[in-house]
Amino acid sequence: QVQLVESGGGLVQAGGSLRLSCAASGTIFGINRMGWYRQEPGKQRELVAVMFSGGSTKYADSVKDRFAIDRDNAKNTVYLQMNSLKPEDTAVYYCNAHVLGRLALINEYWGQGTQVTVSS
Repeated sequence: QVQLVESGGGLVQAGGSLRLSCAASGTIFGINRMGWYRQEPGKQRELVAVMFSGGSTKYADSVKDRFAIDRDNAKNTVYLQMNSLKPEDTAVYYCNAHVLGRLALINEYWGQGTQVTVSS
């Protein structure tokens, strides 16, 4: 089993910055992809940013040039640096990982979510 523990959410004024962290622990033979999604009340969860095992990244158009994803493979940790935050970035942010476990199976895991609130 794998656990994802997030930290770094909070309240910030528009134009400010926050840095989210997500650490994976448990039975991990490799991580295929690791990243962040967000969800506003009454809306579907959406991709924010993801980093693949080879180092390539993918971002939502709404956060390009403002957010940056980074990963420490040795610590199985992914970070999301969020700059120039806007009120529309307010949401619960969830860490997501596709983890290679026993029997060469890849399973998907989610963190518990961390609230990010941007005030205008």
